[in-house]
Amino acid sequence: MTSRLGPWGARAQAAARAEPSSAPAPATYACASCGAVLAYEPGVQQLVCRYCGQKNEIPAPDERVVENDLDPRLARLPREPEQPPPISWQCAQCAYAFMLPAGRHAGLCPACGSPAVADPGAVRAVPPDGVLPFLIAEPEARTLVRRWLHTLWFAPSRLLEETRMSSRLEGLYVPHWTFDARSRSYYRGRRGDVYYETRWVEQVINGRRVRKPVRVPKIRWTPVEGRLSRQFDDLLVIAGNELPEKLLLRLQPWDLSALKPFATDFLAGFASELYKRSLAEAHEEAKERMRAQIERDVRIAIGGDQQIIERLDIALFDETYKLVLLPVWLARFSFLGRDYRVLINGRTGAVAGERPWSPWKIATALLLAVAVAAILILLARAAYAGLAV
Repeated sequence: MTSRLGPWGARAQAAARAEPSSAPAPATYACASCGAVLAYEPGVQQLVCRYCGQKNEIPAPDERVVENDLDPRLARLPREPEQPPPISWQCAQCAYAFMLPAGRHAGLCPACGSPAVADPGAVRAVPPDGVLPFLIAEPEARTLVRRWLHTLWFAPSRLLEETRMSSRLEGLYVPHWTFDARSRSYYRGRRGDVYYETRWVEQVINGRRVRKPVRVPKIRWTPVEGRLSRQFDDLLVIAGNELPEKLLLRLQPWDLSALKPFATDFLAGFASELYKRSLAEAHEEAKERMRAQIERDVRIAIGGDQQIIERLDIALFDETYKLVLLPVWLARFSFLGRDYRVLINGRTGAVAGERPWSPWKIATALLLAVAVAAILILLARAAYAGLAV
């Protein structure tokens, strides 16, 4: 049972979420027509057989992705290790027993390639609430990577010719925490407005002592105080550690309005990472970012040319959270013996990656810049000399 809460959508009742559980993994992802492997097809809500084309619709649940009350949940959570233990799995298709890669709960059977999607609740206290399914398929993601390589400034000339890209891109669901909150803040400080006073100073010009007016900046400080309110909606905190955070941040924004309630079918044929950053740790980061935003709001409210915040009291309430899985294509390529990673937002196609640089191109550009600057200086001196004559 859910209730509506402001801009955040459905919010879970405390009693209904007292013992959350993850959706169970299907017994098999075998095609009913030919027995081959079924996998989620990006862009459609279907499991598709990659051999005969058989399509199975993924049921569309009536419920929405819920927001969970934060305070009660934090009080009940056990202390968890940063690195979760590996999950053992027996393939329902070929009966092969294996361990999923450390830190993951979804992948492929190494023997037959069938999807393996384990219950993350077996090793983590908080199960996923929602998933943002892949919208971009692998061929399009590969094209985006090649296009990105073409646009790199100061890249080695032989980059495209000598780049060895892995034969297959990896589709990975990356866990993120989202936080919602309302805030009320009281602030007290000072507003600084710059004004100018004219002072007379003595200078010696051509052997003569003269007095000249000089405008001196001053600041007029005025005491201020006030109150502010702000709502935070779906503030994202990365929960995984497999991919570089600086690259993941460059894939934002995410269309979180398209989130689906967590269902293992969306993970079939893809990898999925377990969260490494705990809810409590992520909450602390979220609060720091909320405070930084509120401080920016306060400075705008104070106005003037300079602001001093002497006191800032922030009250957060109606705090909620959810754990969501966001889709990322991971491409790996090698150039001159060094490995690089490129990430693609599986929804929007935004690309962020590691790249090689050409020291020769950079040095040439710097030399050209110095040469142009030197020419401009010579021209300016020549023009000044002409005017003097």
